[in-house]
Amino acid sequence: MGKVLNYYAGGNTARGFYSLYESNLEGLSRLFILKGGPGTGKSSLMKKLGKEWNEKGYDIEYLHCSSDNDSIDGLIIRSLGFGIVDGTAPHVIEPSLPGAVEEYINLGVAWDSAKLQAKKAEIEKISTEMKAAFSGAYALFGEALHVHDEWEKIYIENMDFDKANELTEKLLGDLFGDKRVNKEADVRHRYLGAATPKGAVDFVPNLTQGLAVRYLIKGRPGSGKSTMLKKIAAEAERRGFDTEVYHCGFDPHSLDMIIVRELGFAIFDSTAPHEYFPERVNDRVVDLYGTIIAPDTDDRYATEIKDVSARYKDYMNHAIASLATAKSLHDDLEQIYIDAMDYKKIDEITAELNEEIHKLAEK
Repeated sequence: MGKVLNYYAGGNTARGFYSLYESNLEGLSRLFILKGGPGTGKSSLMKKLGKEWNEKGYDIEYLHCSSDNDSIDGLIIRSLGFGIVDGTAPHVIEPSLPGAVEEYINLGVAWDSAKLQAKKAEIEKISTEMKAAFSGAYALFGEALHVHDEWEKIYIENMDFDKANELTEKLLGDLFGDKRVNKEADVRHRYLGAATPKGAVDFVPNLTQGLAVRYLIKGRPGSGKSTMLKKIAAEAERRGFDTEVYHCGFDPHSLDMIIVRELGFAIFDSTAPHEYFPERVNDRVVDLYGTIIAPDTDDRYATEIKDVSARYKDYMNHAIASLATAKSLHDDLEQIYIDAMDYKKIDEITAELNEEIHKLAEK
């Protein structure tokens, strides 16, 4: 069996649906972009091919769907330069070298258009309600972000920035020493986790598996975790190391984790909703609250923190509920398409794609 890397490349965020697909598809020699409605078998097709080639010993990457916990939106076999991705909204993929690199695959050839036309009014109604549910979720996440900014402000105003810089410089020394490589860094942007219909989900254990050391950052909102990670990412790239940059699934402008596999380390924000505790021999805690924030901040601002925390959680819970509503509507829409599909044709398309992978493997 090869290794499996699980991550998100698209997210339901406070800034709407935010895509990082381009960064992960870059450099592939063959990319197949799947088109077709819900229930046309895109995720099942990719899972089937992924399982087969993983069992053949190839490392694979699954790009998970943030709107459906049981679906994937992409499959990459990077050693073969091969990828398949769901190219339907909201993650529309535009080819840069159509035919030479990217190919469109239309799964709509397998549906009975007459059956779908008979359900046109129902499809339109569900689609409109689903769009409204997603818009509602994004608006609520946006409100939660404003509240989170209030929360951060409390700690920013009680931070010792000189100590923060000293701590970051010490970490840079511990992580890199005098190591560097004479090549251009390969930098990939992904998400640590995602807001999904079932709440916050992450793949930290999978992503950090096999690394020599993990640094778990503990700290309050606004204590400089993302800023520290941005400096580490910039230093890794400057020194030529391939870097995996994991963004925050709530605010993609913030960072939650950096992995440099060539040096065997991961450093990540280990606070809720992706809270982890040391469980491996070489897990190390970086405590920002205890080192750079005034020690009595929690006590002095207890009332304000309790209020802002409650408002933030309320907005987040309602946003997740809207995502769950969108998922339920999507399930209804899927069933209409499932009833109109000839999956034997999808099997034929899957076999053709498998043959494409075989050609790449033979090379």
